[in-house]
Amino acid sequence: MREKIIVALDVETEQEAFALVEILGDYAGAFKVGLQLYNNGGAAMVKKLTDSGVKVFLDLKFHDIPNTTARAAEAVVGLGAFMLNVHAAGGKKMMADTVVAAKKRADELAVAAPLLLGVTVLTSMSAEELRGEIGVTRPLEEQVASLARLCFEAGLDGVVASAREIPWIRAVCGNNFLIITPGIRPAWAAGNDQSRVVTPKEALQLGADYLVIGRPLTAAAHPQEAAKRLLAELEG
Repeated sequence: MREKIIVALDVETEQEAFALVEILGDYAGAFKVGLQLYNNGGAAMVKKLTDSGVKVFLDLKFHDIPNTTARAAEAVVGLGAFMLNVHAAGGKKMMADTVVAAKKRADELAVAAPLLLGVTVLTSMSAEELRGEIGVTRPLEEQVASLARLCFEAGLDGVVASAREIPWIRAVCGNNFLIITPGIRPAWAAGNDQSRVVTPKEALQLGADYLVIGRPLTAAAHPQEAAKRLLAELEG
């Protein structure tokens, strides 16, 4: 069960990141490096993590014109992350070009190509915000499913989406398409700034492949105890 857990290293420094890896390494299958930590620690810090045997989901959410996004993916392939992501809203060509570029670069370096994921709709965003602020008039579930189909057609390995939308994603992309679910909050944890949250057990029951969990573990007074409680909830 622990292999399905990705701990979000949403901290400022390399020292904090490695301390959390040391504390939670026995309770998680991988660790996520997002913009906060990457912008403070840089590529060298990510390489240090992967060289030490840590599985890293590099959560930089590339989103630009196709050429720029493809070159950005090429630039990070050598860091050894097992997952990278882009924003699905960048369109099919952007995603397809990125897939080709990342795989070509991995072949050149003789390393395993990272799994490539598309971010559908951020789990912090509500249906009201999507409609009223972004101007997407179709229901949120339909928007997520449409973006997931676009990712599938572009050759991506999966998507990042709320577990609430898993049934719609499976309906259009099938069972072999990876679904990584952030916005995971155990029943005993605070929701923080997430909008479309589910419990870890609900996410697994809906068919999530990986659960991204941050503050309920990393901000806990006793992270190991929180991790043990999480695993007990999943296994129970």
